[in-house]
Amino acid sequence: MPALGSQRRLLGSLNCTPPATLPLTLAPNWTGPQCLEVSIPDGLFLSLGLVSLVENVLVVAAITKNRNLHSPMYYFICCLAMSDLLVSVSNVLETAVMLLLEAGVLATRAAVVQQLDNVIDVLICSSMVSSLCFLGAIAVDRYISIFYALRYHSVVTLPRAWRIIAAIWVASILTSVLSITYYNHTVVLLCLVGFFIAMLALMAVLYVHMLARACQHARGIARLQKRQRPIHPGFGLKGAATLTILLGVFFLCWGPFFLHLSLIVLCPQHPTCGCIFKNFNLFLALIICNAIVDPLIYAFRSQELRKTLQEVLQCSW
Repeated sequence: MPALGSQRRLLGSLNCTPPATLPLTLAPNWTGPQCLEVSIPDGLFLSLGLVSLVENVLVVAAITKNRNLHSPMYYFICCLAMSDLLVSVSNVLETAVMLLLEAGVLATRAAVVQQLDNVIDVLICSSMVSSLCFLGAIAVDRYISIFYALRYHSVVTLPRAWRIIAAIWVASILTSVLSITYYNHTVVLLCLVGFFIAMLALMAVLYVHMLARACQHARGIARLQKRQRPIHPGFGLKGAATLTILLGVFFLCWGPFFLHLSLIVLCPQHPTCGCIFKNFNLFLALIICNAIVDPLIYAFRSQELRKTLQEVLQCSW
């Protein structure tokens, strides 16, 4: 695999600027003396990956087991868990292969290792793209359930949900193959960054609108009950806090990685950007953390799913 040293190999050569764009004389000092590099041990990657693996397997198992959860909303959550599951499996596999190669336990030809690296890169990229897509699909599903409640079951039908799910997976695989194949093209990186910005904007607009509608509904109930204060004092704060956590986690976990891609285009040779490139391991760790947090935000808050999860754990014991 390329770059076996200090950097991990998510998206292969995207973990640094393309070598052809940097003069070799800049390599020793391209990050400058003031760089702060956060070291992420391989053991931490394995631990985070395994925690995410267990969490998302439990979500998929619970939704599969309980027929009451066989609805479009939970299918989207299940697919999100599967996407996060692929992120975890890919990184655990990559870390394990890397450690075996460094220890000399796994001896194979460079061509075979390169092919394995390409497969893992495609798997990781497709899982990340699908994760972002399903996060957006969940936001749209919740928006329709609130603003078009009476028509929800006629708009979001199971056949339509399955077609959306299939389209997301196919698009994610095609996108990942094209991204890995043409990683050194500026337009590819810009498309990935634009996709992230579009998903962030979509989620922000939909969730802010949903929060505004919830506050308006609460004020209407308060007026009907002839309260002096039109809304419960803690409702707005609670809704704002939930929205802040939801969007904050999304931006914190995904933002640094796409900032990394943006800087490859904007300032590949600048020393300050080089300092950011050196922290690619941290950006990857944040994405794995997102795979851990997603079940807590989207799945485990459901009482029905938690009850099914208890049954699954009891059966496993």
